[in-house]
Amino acid sequence: MPNMNELLRQAQVMQNKLAKLQQEMAEKTYEAASGGGMVKATVSGKQELKKLEIDPQAINDIEMLEDLIVAAVNEAIRVSRENMEREMNALTGGIKLPGVF
Repeated sequence: MPNMNELLRQAQVMQNKLAKLQQEMAEKTYEAASGGGMVKATVSGKQELKKLEIDPQAINDIEMLEDLIVAAVNEAIRVSRENMEREMNALTGGIKLPGVF
């Protein structure tokens, strides 16, 4: 049976690695585009919208522009989440930890 102190040490090491990964992920940015590049959204690893670029030609059709913005932002968030999950799985060996990402 593993030593309790060793288990606690391993848990602390994992916690430190998770904290470092969370910090690194928060600093990364992810970009996605819609409408053939008419709208580009950039989000952080925390899924916060950091930048939105709109081609002036897209402004002529407000409904289309709204749809393109939603699509670009949602895609950037999806890419960000997928990357975080991939990094997390690499760190934890695929073990799902509640409350982390």
